[in-house]
Amino acid sequence: MKKLWGGRFSKQPEEWVDEFGASISFDKQLASHDIKGSLAHAKMLFQSGIIEESAYENIKNGLQDLQVQEQEGKLEYSVKYEDIHLNLEKLLTDQIGPDGGKLHTARSRNDQVATDFHLFVKEETLEIIDQINELQNSLLNLAEDHVETIIPGYTHLQRAQPVSFAHHLLAYFWMLERDKERLQDSLKRTDIMPLGAGALAGTTFPIDRNVTMNELGFSKKYLNSLDAVSDRDFAIESCSNASMIMMHLSRFCEELILWSSEEFGFIEISDSFTTGSSMMPQKKNPDMAELIRGKSGRVYGSLLSLLTLMKGLPLAYNKDMQEDKEPVFDAVKTVKGCLSIMTGMMNEIKINEDRMNKAVHQDFSNATELADYLAKNGIPFREAHELVGQMVLHCIQKGCYLLDISLEEYKEWCPIVQEDLYEALSPKTAVEKRNSEGGTGFQAVRQQLEAAKSAVFISSN
Repeated sequence: MKKLWGGRFSKQPEEWVDEFGASISFDKQLASHDIKGSLAHAKMLFQSGIIEESAYENIKNGLQDLQVQEQEGKLEYSVKYEDIHLNLEKLLTDQIGPDGGKLHTARSRNDQVATDFHLFVKEETLEIIDQINELQNSLLNLAEDHVETIIPGYTHLQRAQPVSFAHHLLAYFWMLERDKERLQDSLKRTDIMPLGAGALAGTTFPIDRNVTMNELGFSKKYLNSLDAVSDRDFAIESCSNASMIMMHLSRFCEELILWSSEEFGFIEISDSFTTGSSMMPQKKNPDMAELIRGKSGRVYGSLLSLLTLMKGLPLAYNKDMQEDKEPVFDAVKTVKGCLSIMTGMMNEIKINEDRMNKAVHQDFSNATELADYLAKNGIPFREAHELVGQMVLHCIQKGCYLLDISLEEYKEWCPIVQEDLYEALSPKTAVEKRNSEGGTGFQAVRQQLEAAKSAVFISSN
């Protein structure tokens, strides 16, 4: 079979070489984007007087027919034609005749694939933003129900201070908000059209790139043809953004896994997102959370793959860049799947408030409250800190907690202590009073909830 580019060659590659060099097995995902780009390019060729109206109408009708077949999953591709671009050109030419060969006028596969890839990343970025909004709304609904539910707060995975459970959930909301902002910002560098750059140096035909830019919905176009066909920054940035999202989801899943264990017992993950053991009948494993945690490494690998791919490439296009798509395809698919699972888990999660309440009453996370109480009654904080440390050690040795110590014993330890100490040491009081901006106090958390709702509303509109 003669290649569409084979005029200069006297020998055809063997079949296994063709298979090694072909990308149709994965870049067929770009079929709809490729057809969209071709429709815009054909219109521009006609409006610029490069092809006649009859050829344009023939090409347009043929492409629209391929578009319908693609949507219905009826198109069949061959490795003989290497990639999605040549496969679609062959299908078009078979369908409409010689006019199909006019479509590639003033265009190279280099600017064609770059345009397809930009369209793909732009579309998927917008979809991921929508999915983040859905997960954020799930977190907001859960947080609204648990403003006054108290959970131990941790540093170094050691009990530190009690916090509102809503406050803890909203920490992940704001992580996701930053992820969303990064995605929105990255659109500025994705929403640029390469089409019209040709192979690397532009074209001698009198093209009008503004026509294709407007037809394809790009906000601007590359101003340097070399940069247009060789830039993959937008793809690397998409994998970087995906890696950040996965890192945040992985952190959250780590906590869900811990909280669902018998040692914590703070939550129960729905049966829909857990599995059992083939040997141990009592098991309920948080497999979906574990898989999300594990898949973060997969997405990191996509980012590293792209960075390594691009680091030594001279201008302009190189065949190496055929390897740019699979990492992005995989990262996008993985992130979208994980966001969907996370939203489902949040919608069905069961909160064990009694277990959380018991936890904050059986620890020393109120020790800071005791130090603050002493400081507010005239004892320098550093001295108060030392005294409370001694009292905590005393309790550990006795096998009790700060709320278990009698007032008489407290007075022997520090005469300024009064009956109001017990109210100050209450976990609810400890949380409720922390109403500094951004704090875990109930009033501050409700203000934070309103800010979070506004953030989601703005990004959804």
